[in-house]
Amino acid sequence: MKRRAFLHAVGSTAIAWPVHAWAKDAKLPLVAVLFPGTDDFFKPRLAAVRDGLKDEGMVEGRDYVLESRVANGDFSQLPRLAEELDALKPRLFVGAAQAVGTLRRLRPDAPLVFTAVAVDPIAVGLAESYARPGGTATGNVMNAVGGEESLTAKRLGFFRDLVPNVRRLGMIGVADYGVARLETSEQEALRKITAQSGIGFDSYEIHSNLDDLDAALAKALGHGVEAFYISGDPALTFRISVVMPRLLATGKPTFGPYPDWAHAGMLLTYSSDAVDGFRRAGAYAAKIIRGANPGDLPIEQASKFWLVINLKTARQLGIKVPPDLLTLADEVIE
Repeated sequence: MKRRAFLHAVGSTAIAWPVHAWAKDAKLPLVAVLFPGTDDFFKPRLAAVRDGLKDEGMVEGRDYVLESRVANGDFSQLPRLAEELDALKPRLFVGAAQAVGTLRRLRPDAPLVFTAVAVDPIAVGLAESYARPGGTATGNVMNAVGGEESLTAKRLGFFRDLVPNVRRLGMIGVADYGVARLETSEQEALRKITAQSGIGFDSYEIHSNLDDLDAALAKALGHGVEAFYISGDPALTFRISVVMPRLLATGKPTFGPYPDWAHAGMLLTYSSDAVDGFRRAGAYAAKIIRGANPGDLPIEQASKFWLVINLKTARQLGIKVPPDLLTLADEVIE
């Protein structure tokens, strides 16, 4: 049962306007969208970009044209796809997650609206400040005030309401994901919070090809881990169909960031609304088309958050969900 209308955060196909469709309108500004994940994730996000442009009064085919590329989870394809988009001479780029770094390296001078960014844009050199980014990049981040520590604390708090007697928590993260690793901030937050709560904590890093996932889970179980936290790293998120069955096979409760995980069987998730971030990116794209300087548009922090509980998984694990937690949930999967 759903507590309020849910912006479904998974999606599908991508390519919007084939080259022949907009070549005749070559004078219209081109919005180029690059996404690192799969088609299934991208469809609602691309629709949200269009909705954001529409919110600002922009009509596709009249005020702008749009072209997109999707890496389908193969991040090694991002440079090639970025070059394809750049060859079309876009007015601006919209990029998500790993695509942002690729676009900055290729075209550091091009206007860029970023979204689905879970790391500090200032720390990684995307902006000078939230209020006034400077340069040619702006957008929105998935964290709110307090950053990853605050969000992770809230996530763990909900989980402990659901599973109050956990004595040892294990985190599954990815070891070889670039320089701006989300795992670093997640680990730091979890170590601090579990230490304050008297919960044992261990982190188990795997490679992005997931070949060592089974070994990591077995090692964690051997260490007495009673529950798992799954990193929001895209290398894991874009392969939920591979990861989640193995997590369920451990028989341990799991929690993490995104609703996509709960839809696949995770016990509890809590995160900002990713699709809403793409809509806001579309609105910023419209402002830039109309002449706004990206460096003058403040970086937006998340304001909409979504708590999802998988009641079916709870029953399978013998966990009784407190009624007040059910009332707080934005979505409950029966």
